[in-house]
Amino acid sequence: MKQTSLPVSMCCLLLGAIPTLGAKTSVYAVENKIHVEGDLGWDLLSTDDSTGTIYLSHGDRVQAVEAKSGKLLGTILGIDGAHGVAVVNEVQKGFATSGKDSSVVIFDLKSFATLARVPAGGAKPDAITYDAASRRVFVGLADANSLSAIDVATSKIVGTMSLAGNPELMAVDGKGTLYVAIENKSQVVSINTKTLKVNSTWSLAPGQEPTGLALDPLTNRLFAGCSNRMMIVLDAVSGKVVTHLPIGDRIDGVAFDAGLKRAYASGGDGTLTVIQEEGVQFSVLETVTTKKGARTLALDSKTHHLYLPTADYGPFPAATVEKPKPRPPVLPGTFTVLEVSPAP
Repeated sequence: MKQTSLPVSMCCLLLGAIPTLGAKTSVYAVENKIHVEGDLGWDLLSTDDSTGTIYLSHGDRVQAVEAKSGKLLGTILGIDGAHGVAVVNEVQKGFATSGKDSSVVIFDLKSFATLARVPAGGAKPDAITYDAASRRVFVGLADANSLSAIDVATSKIVGTMSLAGNPELMAVDGKGTLYVAIENKSQVVSINTKTLKVNSTWSLAPGQEPTGLALDPLTNRLFAGCSNRMMIVLDAVSGKVVTHLPIGDRIDGVAFDAGLKRAYASGGDGTLTVIQEEGVQFSVLETVTTKKGARTLALDSKTHHLYLPTADYGPFPAATVEKPKPRPPVLPGTFTVLEVSPAP
């Protein structure tokens, strides 16, 4: 997953809810904007529901921010291309991927001090997640088409495994199965987290190039956000595509709220799609206008609030031979985390 430093159909520009048969009435809104220092690019973020802390991967650092007040609690420096953070409360450690130097930085959750830097096991560590069943953190190695597994107690790599393509975001079921979106193959693979063997490989057609991935562990439904503006709902047991729904453009973040039975997809086009699960039916509950560039997200499952980082941008620079598709610069002092919440 690339660090975001970039900034729809007409329906995606509409505010409020899109009424659908059987959907519950709900209105989501941006209720707060948390300003955070730093002008570099960003990528994934995570929340610690037990403390109300947001962990932001932000250029050359990870920033810990108190969600309620917006206060900066601590900064983990020395990261060369921050991409993702996994929080492991049972050992009071955080694990952050450092993409450019192919390492994982391990830090203390209370003091935010760096405890260790370990090799990631391959090139460009990106997405990262924790599996409680195996007590391992799994690291997606985007340029190596593989995964590595780190024991959280010893902070050492205990194994790696090759994949058919480049891994994007992941989801775990808490019972020893890891699901991984394979972007360039338009697939999801299920993996045994203890043996590091692939159980199954499933196509996401008609979805293409999945990035975000989330799971409802109760109904065994996977939600894959794809680049062709589709959310694919997949049976996590059989691998069968259950349905697909329209979402925004440039999707990176997907989350599932077990309490509200809702899936979310955040797009860099400035949209947040809310999908309601009701029994075996799925519908778009509403499309919320956020802000361009807000393509990743994290969910606080206790408060049901979502957090999406973005910034303001300057004009596009002129194209050159070296950079035929230049990116607009981030305007200094504008990096912000949007807090989106449902109506009470």
